[in-house]
Amino acid sequence: MRRVLITGAGGRIGSSLSVSLRDRYDLRLHYHRNMPEQPPVGDVVRADITRLEEVLPIVEGIDTIVHLAGEPSPSAPWESVRDRNIEGTYNVYEAARWAGVRRIIFATTNHVMGMYDRDRAWPVYARDPIRPDSLYGVSKAFGEALARHYYDLYGLSSICLRIGWFLPRPHNEVALFMWLSPRDCAQVVWRSIETSYPFGIFYAISRNARRHWDITDTIETLGYRPEDDAELYAEEIEGR
Repeated sequence: MRRVLITGAGGRIGSSLSVSLRDRYDLRLHYHRNMPEQPPVGDVVRADITRLEEVLPIVEGIDTIVHLAGEPSPSAPWESVRDRNIEGTYNVYEAARWAGVRRIIFATTNHVMGMYDRDRAWPVYARDPIRPDSLYGVSKAFGEALARHYYDLYGLSSICLRIGWFLPRPHNEVALFMWLSPRDCAQVVWRSIETSYPFGIFYAISRNARRHWDITDTIETLGYRPEDDAELYAEEIEGR
């Protein structure tokens, strides 16, 4: 079993993946402050990702890192995205390089391309020029560029997943096009871990009939087969 570190295991996506993937991989879970009383697995670590000296020991012996830790809010101030999403992401990549980690699955965001959505310039493809809608989006674009740099210079493989809206179920009209269900999230992550493709940037959403973001590459390159469609909830949402 691959040894997989999930950073930010206390967050919404991290806590879901910690349960979904624990039978598939030998997981190590990283927390910063909020560690549950009964974690899903026994191998748990604490670290502040803004401090390289704390990140270095938690990546030792790891094959793949699923990097979720960081500032999650699109409205976060510069200081927070700078420290957690820029400095923190650099620390994870640098520690991974020193430890000989094979691959990082980098949780990026649709906000890297958010101005296309503002202008209703659809469909949006992962290969289109970036148009961040916030400093948060800018910080994630930095992470994508950093991932490319570490692959080209050091051979550290990365799959960057531009995540839509991770929810148990869609609850409004916006979610009808950008929903990522928990089971589709788990699938796209494990396919990213196991693919032989060395580097790429891919959209990660469910197979929503109203999607505005192209997932053809995610399907064809990673072998992703999304099972859920937000359209199943459309009548309920639009009838409110």
